[in-house]
Amino acid sequence: MKIIVGLGNPGRKYERTRHNAGFLAVDEIAVSLRAEVSQEKFHAQIGRVRIDSEESLLAKPQTYMNDSGRAVAAILRNTYATAADLVVIHDELDLPLGAVRVKSGGGHGGHNGLRSIIEHLGSSDFIRVRIGVGRPEAGKDAADYVLSTFAAEERQVAEEAVRQAAKAAMAVVTQGLTKAMNLFNQK
Repeated sequence: MKIIVGLGNPGRKYERTRHNAGFLAVDEIAVSLRAEVSQEKFHAQIGRVRIDSEESLLAKPQTYMNDSGRAVAAILRNTYATAADLVVIHDELDLPLGAVRVKSGGGHGGHNGLRSIIEHLGSSDFIRVRIGVGRPEAGKDAADYVLSTFAAEERQVAEEAVRQAAKAAMAVVTQGLTKAMNLFNQK
């Protein structure tokens, strides 16, 4: 079973922010599979789905970004999954707006959600689907930037990136990491 986790913050206040790109991608997967991610369990909203023939679990941690690892660790522990079964979808400041990249392993790169997951799992050996949100203008705070909504002129590009990230996560499940990287890291 693959565990697909979208990172974000719960609550209406954060719904359409850059930091919630992972939540938006999980929602996109759920819509495409006619599934719901609404069961409250393991400090997360979860939903079981089949992606082709592969049983998978979609999750949106409800612990806030900086404590995402608590929910992810609880999910893995209770489903008997390992870090190798984990696909984390998250916003990425180091990619231009709209870019989507798939990678395995690595550090947290200053992303507090990834930092929390790595600390709770004791491993960074999981797959990441990174959604580029770009960097703030010089002199603007990165935390304020990721907690802001996309500007009107950015929305179409951001929505397409979320759709591509959802497709990339599903490709990891159905076609494997290497194929997903070849498909999505070229764009």
